[in-house]
Amino acid sequence: MEEEYSQGLVEQFIQRCRGHGLKVTPQRLAIYRKLLASSEHPSADVVYKKIVQEYPTMSFDTVNRALLTFADIGVIDTVESHSGVKRYDTDIAPHHHLHCIKCGAIIDFCDSDLDAIPIPERITRNFTVLGKRVIIRGICPQCAEGSAVHHDHENS
Repeated sequence: MEEEYSQGLVEQFIQRCRGHGLKVTPQRLAIYRKLLASSEHPSADVVYKKIVQEYPTMSFDTVNRALLTFADIGVIDTVESHSGVKRYDTDIAPHHHLHCIKCGAIIDFCDSDLDAIPIPERITRNFTVLGKRVIIRGICPQCAEGSAVHHDHENS
């Protein structure tokens, strides 16, 4: 079932790329698949370190430009971490994030109450809202316990 879901996302990725006149190269496909396979919200550096094992001649710049392009065409989201490093998320459905200020974890969660918070008219009057996401900063359970198995860490 998970494989079917991933394959469906890959097909959507291919169609979105083609719809924006972007060639679907083996490198771009590999980068997107690495993102899909990640349980984290990896930075460009983390994606590069994973992809270079399979594509040793691929440069960091190629990975970084691909990720920025994917975000521009809407197949991934850019997530700012507490340290300011851009991280990437293949889950483009509406959801929110918990950010651990100690280990850098970014944890997805959904909440209909947060989704229902209206955007004030004074904002929508002069601003075209494309989406909203709530970010809650705090300390994850692992860091609070001191066991800190650093999950979803930028430098991992």
